[in-house]
Amino acid sequence: MTSVQVETNDRPDGGEAAGGEGYHRTLGARQIQMIAIGGAIGTGLFLGAGKAISKAGPSLILAYAIAGLVIFFIMRALGELLMYRPVAGSFSDYAREFLGPFWGYATGWTYWLFWVVTGITEVTAAAKYMAYWTGDSFPQWAYALIFTVVLYAANLISVKLFGELEFWFSMVKVTAIVGMILICAGILTVGFSDAAETASVANLWNDGGFFPKGIGGTLMTLQIVVFAFLAVELVGVTAGESKDPEKTLPKAINTVPWRIAVFYVGALIMILSVVPWSHFQPGVSPFVAAFERMGLGVGAAIVNFVVLTAALSSCNSGMYSTGRMLRDLALNGQGPKFFTRLTRNGTPLAGTTFSASLMLAGVWINYVAPGKAFDYVVSFATISGMWAWVMILVCQIRYRAKADRGELPASPFKAPGSPWTSWFALAFIAMVIVMMGADKDARISLYCAPLWGALLGVTYLVLKSRNPQNAAFAKRS
Repeated sequence: MTSVQVETNDRPDGGEAAGGEGYHRTLGARQIQMIAIGGAIGTGLFLGAGKAISKAGPSLILAYAIAGLVIFFIMRALGELLMYRPVAGSFSDYAREFLGPFWGYATGWTYWLFWVVTGITEVTAAAKYMAYWTGDSFPQWAYALIFTVVLYAANLISVKLFGELEFWFSMVKVTAIVGMILICAGILTVGFSDAAETASVANLWNDGGFFPKGIGGTLMTLQIVVFAFLAVELVGVTAGESKDPEKTLPKAINTVPWRIAVFYVGALIMILSVVPWSHFQPGVSPFVAAFERMGLGVGAAIVNFVVLTAALSSCNSGMYSTGRMLRDLALNGQGPKFFTRLTRNGTPLAGTTFSASLMLAGVWINYVAPGKAFDYVVSFATISGMWAWVMILVCQIRYRAKADRGELPASPFKAPGSPWTSWFALAFIAMVIVMMGADKDARISLYCAPLWGALLGVTYLVLKSRNPQNAAFAKRS
C-alpha cells in the first residue's frame, strides 16, 4: 500500500499552498518537450482527418494552418502567465486570480470533466484497437480494465514515470508522421510504389480546385480541426513539476509553430499530393488510406499501433491532469479537502484515484449500454476543452493590462502582439462555436454546456453559503 502524507504547507484559509504546492519538480526538458509535442498529436489527426478531408478537400491544409496560428497565440498567452507565476493547475488558478473565485471553480471542474470524458473515450478506443490483432478472443472490457489500471499505477508511482511514458508515447507518434512524410517525399521525387503514377503536387488543386466544397465546407471542418489540437495546453499543467520552468516551458511553447507546420500542415500536404483527396472517406484514417494506395499492406497494422499509442497517451495525460486539477480546487477550498493528499513521491493520490474510478465506470457504461446518451456526453469534450483556452486568453488580457499599469510584475515571456492576438484567438473560438451550432452532429454539445454551467453555479452558491467567510470565495486583490 502506498503511504500518504498530507501537505504541510496548505494554507488554513483554504488558499493556495506555497512553495511549489508540495509537488516534486522532476520533469526535465526532454520530457516537457515531448509532452508539448504529444499534446498536439492525437487521434484527431490519425483518424479525424479522414472525415475532415472528405468535407473540405485540400483546403483542410489552410484550416489547420490558421487554427495552428491561433493555437500559437493561445500558447504564448499561457506562456506569459506561466512565467509570471508557474503553478500546477494553472488554468483555474489564473481564472481565480484575474476573474474571481467562481471562474476558478468553473474552470477547474470543467477541465477536470474534459479529461475524465476524454479518458473514458480514449481507453475504450484503445481496447477496440487491440481487437484488430486479437479479435473476439479477448474481451474488450478486459483490455480497458488493464489499460486503466496500468496507467493509474504509473501515475501514482511518480511524475517522472508519467513523463517517461508520455515521452515514448509521443516518440511513436512523431516517428510515424515523420516516416509518412519521408515515404511520400520519396514517391514524389523518386517515384516508387503503386501510387507513383498519380502522385503529384498538382493533386492539391487539380481535383475540383483547392476549395472543392467551397469556403463553407472548409469552415464546417473547424470543429474537427480544433478537436485535433485539444490538450496542447497540457504543458501548462506541468508547470508545478518542471525542474526549470523558466527555461523549459518557453522553449516548449516556442516550438508550437514548427510542430504544427510539420505534423499537420506538412503531413497533409504530402499525403494529399500522393493520394487525391477524393479517395479519402470518413471513418478511415488518411494514413491507412495512403499506405493502401501505395501498396503497403503493412501500413494498416502500423497505423493501428500508432493510434493505439495516441489513445493511451491521451488517457495517460488525463490521469495526470485530473488529479492536479482536483488538488488545486481542494487547496483553494473549492473541492473536498482529502484531494490535497500527496504520496511520498509527490503525486495526488485521492484526486487521481477518484478520476480513474470514474473512467472505469464510463468504460462499463460504454460496454453494457452503448447508445446516444453516451455519445452526447462524449460530444461535450470539445466545448469543455475550449473553455480552458478562453480562460487562458481572458486571463492573459487582464494580466497584461495590470502589468502595463505597474500593478503586477511584468512577465519575462510576453505574448507578441498582445492583446490583439488574444482577441483574435477569442474571435476564432467564437466562430468555431457558431460552426458547431450549425452542425447537427456537434450541436448537442452546445445544449450540454448550459446544463453543466447551471450545475456549477448551483454547487458554487451552496458551498459559498455554507462557509461565506472562506478566503476561497473572496476575490484576490
